[in-house]
Amino acid sequence: MPESSLPPAAGIGLKALHYRDVLGERGDLVFPAWVEVHPQNYFGMDGQPGGGPVHRWLGAIAEIYPMSFHSVGLSLGSADGLDEAELEQLALLCDRYGPAMVSDHLSWSGNAHDKYPDLLPVPYSAAMLEHFADQIGRVQDRLKRRILIENPSRFLAYAADEMDEIGFIHALCQQAGCGLLFDINNVEVSCVNLGLCAEDYVDAVDPAIVGEIHLAGHSTEDHPDGPLKVDDHGSAVGELCWQLYHRFIARAGPLPTLIEWDTDIPDYPVLVAEMGRADRIMVDAVDSRHA
Repeated sequence: MPESSLPPAAGIGLKALHYRDVLGERGDLVFPAWVEVHPQNYFGMDGQPGGGPVHRWLGAIAEIYPMSFHSVGLSLGSADGLDEAELEQLALLCDRYGPAMVSDHLSWSGNAHDKYPDLLPVPYSAAMLEHFADQIGRVQDRLKRRILIENPSRFLAYAADEMDEIGFIHALCQQAGCGLLFDINNVEVSCVNLGLCAEDYVDAVDPAIVGEIHLAGHSTEDHPDGPLKVDDHGSAVGELCWQLYHRFIARAGPLPTLIEWDTDIPDYPVLVAEMGRADRIMVDAVDSRHA
């Protein structure tokens, strides 16, 4: 399938629970402008005819919607380099479906011997910048396309960091030729956890590097030293996240915006309501620019 573009409108993270909804089999009249999937959920099924039922569903959905592949397994920040087996599986899936966008994370999640269930932070140093840019180059060369890298949610920062996160991301995008998947919920989580200003972070991001936005909910744990934000994607988008999104979109204009909900997944109408709010913010941004 040919590569297409993500529209500057709201989409959803596609889960099996909502296959029938997005295909209109339940009579729903409101549909996402695009969908995003974790490609790892579709790996390793080539031994089944046509890849099995999940690929039949995904193939039908891909005929209707622009699609984004949000990878969680390349482990680009690992000292040993990215996971080559993951990259090959991802390349095969891209060849099959021709997604409009491919992304991964500013993180690491394994080494030569083990894989971890978390996306772990990297130090913001010149050495890591070189390493991470090299790994992105390997991915982009293999996929023959530009990819996006998502800003992380962090519990801690490295004492030896040589630059701040935004400076690192801007330098990485310039050096590697990649773009940014701007997760605004991650901004809230990281800034609260690290004692930073979320508004300043959002204001420092250059809209020209942003190819996609994520909005999500998170949980908060109470600890003696203060609250800890946990990026669990298990609830509606929080009010501060909406405010930060409005702040950014007012400056950047409409961009492809994902409602990301990965745990405690709600019924489809809940996602529709979240999509509607994102779309209204984008319309308001256009109207205010023309006022």
